[in-house]
Amino acid sequence: MELRQLRVFEAVLRHGSVTEAAVALGLAPSSVSAQIRSLETGLGVVLFDRAARGMTPTAAGERLRPWARRLLADAEQAATAARGAAIAVRVGALETIAATCVPAVLRRLAARRPDVAVEVHAQARRDVLLADVATGALDAILLLDSGAALGELGFGVPATPLAFVDVDTVPLVLVAAPGHPAAARDHLEPDDLAGERLLVNAPGCSFRMAAEALLGPAVERVAAGGVAVMRAWAEQRLGVAVLPWFAVEEALAAGTLVALPLPVGELVLRLVWDAERETQVPGLRDVLYAAC
Repeated sequence: MELRQLRVFEAVLRHGSVTEAAVALGLAPSSVSAQIRSLETGLGVVLFDRAARGMTPTAAGERLRPWARRLLADAEQAATAARGAAIAVRVGALETIAATCVPAVLRRLAARRPDVAVEVHAQARRDVLLADVATGALDAILLLDSGAALGELGFGVPATPLAFVDVDTVPLVLVAAPGHPAAARDHLEPDDLAGERLLVNAPGCSFRMAAEALLGPAVERVAAGGVAVMRAWAEQRLGVAVLPWFAVEEALAAGTLVALPLPVGELVLRLVWDAERETQVPGLRDVLYAAC
């Protein structure tokens, strides 16, 4: 196997077609196809099922996927070390977190480890981030969680041994439009909101999982979209929403939303990495702890 073949293989996996992979790599589609055929010939296996709708990895392709990502990541780290360049750390985060919480982490890291270059990769799906850190495509990821164990918020984690450290907290608040009947009360219990309309994002959303753990099945779910949409719909009296403080602070100050008197708690911003990778990348653990 050659690294260039693995880069092409990984690009076809990521994009699902020769044409899109070729665009991403700046190559001709014929060159991409030739690299894949050469890799398959060298390994003696078929890596993709070819169809009009695109390229789908075979069982052999799926088995090669984590190895390709790890080998490419290791090659990049080796090149960095050989050049004596600054340590490069690739950190992934969900898009909402990348926009709101990651800047503070980067500022801390820059102040404490100015020798470290950080690449931030925003992603829409938590499962992709977890898979990428498990295979070495990313050195670490930032995600929202709760409890003492990884995934206690309610999402699945890979079998790979993952280490983590909590770097920040994200307070949550239950909000509604001014004049909501519950706003006049001194205290609420979750059962007091039975029959209420709860504005939610997609099922995998951290804030939705936190809200459902708090309120249970007694509230009606209303699919509203992302954080900005939930906030706007709550202002328009379409329901209540559990949102991070950073997303509603200005609306609460302006009076377009009110906080309902139900303690919601907080999530933790958790930095996660492959525990085995600590021994493969010298100083990785020290760098990651500098972000706390």
